[in-house]
Amino acid sequence: MFHTIITLAYIIPNIYVFVRLGKLFINKGYKLYYALIYLLIALIYPITSLFTGREVGIVFGNMSMISGYILPFYLYLFLSLLLFDILLLINRLARIVPTNKLKTTIFNVAGLSALLVISIIVVIAGSHNFNTIQVTEYQVNIPRKSAKIDHLRICFVADIHLKNGVNVHYVEQVTAQILKINPDLMIFGGDIVEGTREDASLQKFEEILGEIHPRYGVFAIFGNHEFYGRQGKGPFFENAGMRLINDQVVVIDSSFNLVGRFDSQYRERKSLEELMGSVKVSLPVILIDHRPTELEQFSKFGVDISFSGHTHDGQLFPLNLILRNMYPLVWGYKKFSNTHCFVTSGIRLWGPPVRTVGKSEIVVVDVKFILR
Repeated sequence: MFHTIITLAYIIPNIYVFVRLGKLFINKGYKLYYALIYLLIALIYPITSLFTGREVGIVFGNMSMISGYILPFYLYLFLSLLLFDILLLINRLARIVPTNKLKTTIFNVAGLSALLVISIIVVIAGSHNFNTIQVTEYQVNIPRKSAKIDHLRICFVADIHLKNGVNVHYVEQVTAQILKINPDLMIFGGDIVEGTREDASLQKFEEILGEIHPRYGVFAIFGNHEFYGRQGKGPFFENAGMRLINDQVVVIDSSFNLVGRFDSQYRERKSLEELMGSVKVSLPVILIDHRPTELEQFSKFGVDISFSGHTHDGQLFPLNLILRNMYPLVWGYKKFSNTHCFVTSGIRLWGPPVRTVGKSEIVVVDVKFILR
């Protein structure tokens, strides 16, 4: 269903782009060549999306890789062309540039070239942004209560989306950054793996991530993609040294509660009230929930800190503007009543390897337990 929606959202604007580019810039003698070339390139994404999750040959594998860049390219070609048409409309009303000059060969070549170059530059910049791992650091104070410790360094990562095709070196870079941060507690907030055990790369990923050994351990929850990839009963998390705490509460070093939730994709997940009923109230509470949908409710149940992911901060402009109306916090930090809430934009992406909004980040939170 998700790929169907994305495909429709891709095809409909493409019809507009195809028609307008042909009308504005293509001479009659080249219309047929234009149509063939345009359709050949534009159809790569919807065709390869039909084979998502299936074993494919080298040809389709390469096409799938290319399609990841084609989707954002056409998105920004559409937006650039839309802006161009708005400027033409303004010019028609204000008569800034004479109409006859807008029909010359020079204008056609310059206009089409500008639209293509702008779209390509945006995709290249977005690809570079995606491949640049950044560390975002925060500091918060929470009530110590009866905790034995006065400081906790937490490293939080979500949305790695590990599967065949993910660059092993990239995962090594992420792990190296985490080891350099040297956290006391490592948390993985869902959408960590979506491949199957038969994926050759997953065993290597298990070995790399298994090198992380913080003082208080490595904990993880499921995101929605663990369900899509049938990882609910898979051995990946155990082999990678991650302890799953879906709908569970664990007390760590007699100093704080760590609460993990199933993703809302899991229909039988416990309610906040049911889950929080088993926390040790004399200790601080840290909660992990893949989707940041209930942030405003956490304070009612004594949650001191929450961690979420899933949103990717929109990933591609203007999707981030839409997500702002869907979640109380799309990215970053915000305090809701007495709860410090953190939402990461994720370390990787759901699809196209291009990020024009947000960053590929590792979140580090230094927590100070204070007496009140």
